[in-house]
Amino acid sequence: MTLESVRKFFQAHAPEIEILQTEESSATVALAAAAHGVAPGQIAKTICLRVGEETMLIVASGTARLDNRKFKDRFGGKARMLDAEQVVDVTSHPVGGVCPFGLPSEIPIYCDVSLKPFDEVVPAAGATNAAVRIPTEKMVQLVGGTWVDVCQ
Repeated sequence: MTLESVRKFFQAHAPEIEILQTEESSATVALAAAAHGVAPGQIAKTICLRVGEETMLIVASGTARLDNRKFKDRFGGKARMLDAEQVVDVTSHPVGGVCPFGLPSEIPIYCDVSLKPFDEVVPAAGATNAAVRIPTEKMVQLVGGTWVDVCQ
């Protein structure tokens, strides 16, 4: 079902973007990079976090790590990762397939500057074996993302 919500999102907003499904899992950065023939940094991983009562998505380069100090300075609190069940509740996507597309409701989406060196990124597409190749700026525009600097 979650892959279908991503498919509908792209049909409505960017029909030229093709969802790529692989036989093997692409649920981790390393697996996704190997499956799609790109560097790990070009994988756009999506992290579901909560600060206080606010839930958000951070999309960052596959090799970037959240910087607790930068995050706290930007958002005013410590980031808490949601567990797998909470992630599905918020995004409708399973861990390993979480992406900023086809969400069941609006949620703030922040794109870390670690993605800026890449003209094209490869985020998941709602399933552990699905992804898209998309120009970085187009992804940010499509999801209404805000650029932030919260990773190392």
